[in-house]
Amino acid sequence: MAGIHITDIEAAINWWRERSPSPDGVTLAPELRALAQVYALLVFHREDEADERGFPPAAYAAWKVWFDSQPDTPCIAICSTSQGDAECKGCGRSFEEVQRWTGMSPAEKRQIWRRITLESDAWRFNRYSERATEVTVAPPLPTPKS
Repeated sequence: MAGIHITDIEAAINWWRERSPSPDGVTLAPELRALAQVYALLVFHREDEADERGFPPAAYAAWKVWFDSQPDTPCIAICSTSQGDAECKGCGRSFEEVQRWTGMSPAEKRQIWRRITLESDAWRFNRYSERATEVTVAPPLPTPKS
C-alpha cells in the first residue's frame, strides 16, 4: 500500500479549516482533530508519510473528502504513451501508471501526483499549463422565442 505524504495532510487540514472554521478560535471540527493527530504523530516521529492502511478511519475519511475535491487525473489530453513513449509528455505518468490509474488507491494516485509535480517536466506544468487549470463550462442554452 501507498503512503499519504505530510504535504497532502497539510493541504487537507487547510481545506477543512476553510470549510469548517473554529467557532471560538480553539475548538476544532472533528475532521480537523482527526487529521491533526496524524500530522502531529508524523512531526513527532520525524516522518513524512503515513501508511494508507494504518490511517485512523476518521482521519482517512476526512482526507478522502479533501482528495475527492482535487482533480482525479493529471491528464491534459495529450497522451504520448499511446504513441509508444514510456513516459507521457503531457502528464508525466509512465505507460503502466496511465493503464492502471483507475484501479489505483487514492494514496497511490497522490504519490504519482507528488512525483510529477516535483519533477515538473511534463507539459502540464509548462507548455500547456493553462490546460491543466481550464474549467470547461457549457455555453448557455438559447432561450426559446415566444
